[in-house]
Amino acid sequence: MLDDLKYIHQRDGQDALGIAERQWQQLLHKFAFDSSSLKGKTFDSIVYTGMGGSALAALVSKSWPGYDLPFEVCRSYHIPAYVSPKTLFIAASYSGNTEETISALAEAEATGVVVVVIAGGGKLKEIADAKNYPYLDFPKVVQPRYALFYNLKAITTILEATGLCHGNPSCEALETAAEFVKQSVADWTAVVPTEKNPAKKLALELAGKSVAIYAGPMLAPAAYKWKINCNENAKNVAWWNELPEFDHNELTGWTSHPVDKPYAIVELRSNLEHPRVQKRFEVGERLLSGRRPAPNIVQAQGETLLEQLLWTLAYGDFVTMYLALLNNVDPSPVDLVEKFKRELG
Repeated sequence: MLDDLKYIHQRDGQDALGIAERQWQQLLHKFAFDSSSLKGKTFDSIVYTGMGGSALAALVSKSWPGYDLPFEVCRSYHIPAYVSPKTLFIAASYSGNTEETISALAEAEATGVVVVVIAGGGKLKEIADAKNYPYLDFPKVVQPRYALFYNLKAITTILEATGLCHGNPSCEALETAAEFVKQSVADWTAVVPTEKNPAKKLALELAGKSVAIYAGPMLAPAAYKWKINCNENAKNVAWWNELPEFDHNELTGWTSHPVDKPYAIVELRSNLEHPRVQKRFEVGERLLSGRRPAPNIVQAQGETLLEQLLWTLAYGDFVTMYLALLNNVDPSPVDLVEKFKRELG
């Protein structure tokens, strides 16, 4: 099935696999961004508000580039109590109409925060235009989750302009990493047969099962993105967790019931994680042997944390899109989410 290009083209109606193949180009995008109003301002915190796919890049940014100030991703109608005029408040929504984000922004404005908006139009753009907020415009994609690299570039553009990211990494670093991503995804495209395609092979291992994804702190955002991809691309139940927290509770949850559970385990491992985290993966695998399905180990490729994050994120896109095809569903639409929004009113 996964080598039947006719089936793939019929089922993948919005060319999700093509978007995944070309997503390295997002890292080269240049955002028009007037940061003059931010010059000379000092901040004691950064709050990013966004939901769903619009929040994914902010979570990734906690690993890379990281922050020298307290940073929080707000996925709610309300803002943290500490928000003040010294908070840089980034409001993001691909549609520009996400109700939770608009509500949080209204609360934040009442505190006198400094606002930057990332959106693809909608009400957020109207607000930014009316109040002269710095604005970064999302290029159009099929679904917000497919704009993650655009969004990471937008966040890095803001941080570079304000000097607020850890170690001063730059947009240039993302642009340099684009070639690495381009070369990596070539091994996972639809024209590469299953016998030579690790993404197709892993999708076959996950088919028909609920998926649990685990990672250490550095790749934790990627594990969360894999979970989201399983849900939205493959329409498949999944969950995720992070080591070492996993070892303090969920580890024990695998010790009862038959080993032949209807689950598939994916472990995203990095040689850049803390040595004790790496050892925890090894010890956990040994102690849980015979108590849970054997894990599918994904060893992140790349020399730097940025490369490993981008590689793991892109790989998860392909794996879950192939899982969607095995589930006989189109990877792109999220019809139930859209129906839920309509029902909510």
